[in-house]
Amino acid sequence: MNRVRGIGSYSAMMLIVALSNYLVQFPLNDWLTLGAFSYPISFLVTEITNNHFGPKKAREVVYCGFLLGLLLSYAIAPLQITLASGFAFLISQLLDIAVFSKVRNYPAWWAAPFSASFVASAIDTAIFFSIAFYGENVPLLTWALGDFFVKVGLDLALLLPFRLLMLPARRQGQSQ
Repeated sequence: MNRVRGIGSYSAMMLIVALSNYLVQFPLNDWLTLGAFSYPISFLVTEITNNHFGPKKAREVVYCGFLLGLLLSYAIAPLQITLASGFAFLISQLLDIAVFSKVRNYPAWWAAPFSASFVASAIDTAIFFSIAFYGENVPLLTWALGDFFVKVGLDLALLLPFRLLMLPARRQGQSQ
């Protein structure tokens, strides 16, 4: 049963990566692209997987999401964005797993998911925007700042779904 539930994480990760790489090509203004709104969900997927199945399974989801997302992104996004995304994704997601695992036993339930996604969002934004639009005549700094602030806002907003999705795992652990 766990294997079947884990498959949803692989699919979700692949789709989030590809969708974000497509949407980042559409600026809303000098501060944001559409990709800023979809990508933070990848951290939620990683943290839920880590919480329910552990860091080993979370890393498997990240590696699979990286490979499949890279292939799918290559079909719908420029090569520079695809490569920047892949590099940023892999580093930030593995960092997310490491931070979450380190903080997961803190008394505050929100400490692990927020700390992990905050740190990973900062690293992801720095890596992605410094590579994806290198040499392009775009508002790189403001897009990166806008992207980061949206990620942090969504990281906070996604704490509620994380908490709600944690409850079944806690009940299972209590009944065993």
